[in-house]
Amino acid sequence: MPAVTLLTKPGCHLCDDARPVVERVVAEHPGTTLQELSILDDDALREEYAEDIPVVLVDGRVHSNWHVDADRLHRALEKAEARA
Repeated sequence: MPAVTLLTKPGCHLCDDARPVVERVVAEHPGTTLQELSILDDDALREEYAEDIPVVLVDGRVHSNWHVDADRLHRALEKAEARA
C-alpha cells in the first residue's frame, strides 16, 4: 500500500492548508499510511526542502509542494495502489 509523507514546519500557513487535504485524500484510500514530519527536526530535510514546504511525498518521491491538489493526489494514490 502507498505511503504518504507530509513535510511541514510549525507556523507554516501553507502547511496548515495542505494538512486537511492530504488527510482527507489518504482517508479515502484504506491501507495508505500517512506520516507528518517537521523539517525542523531533521537537518537534511531542512536543507533540501526549506523553501518548498509543504511537500507531499508518495512512496518517497516528491508529489507536490506549496499547494496540494486533492484530485491529483487521489490519482497518484490510485496509481501507487495499482503498482502494489
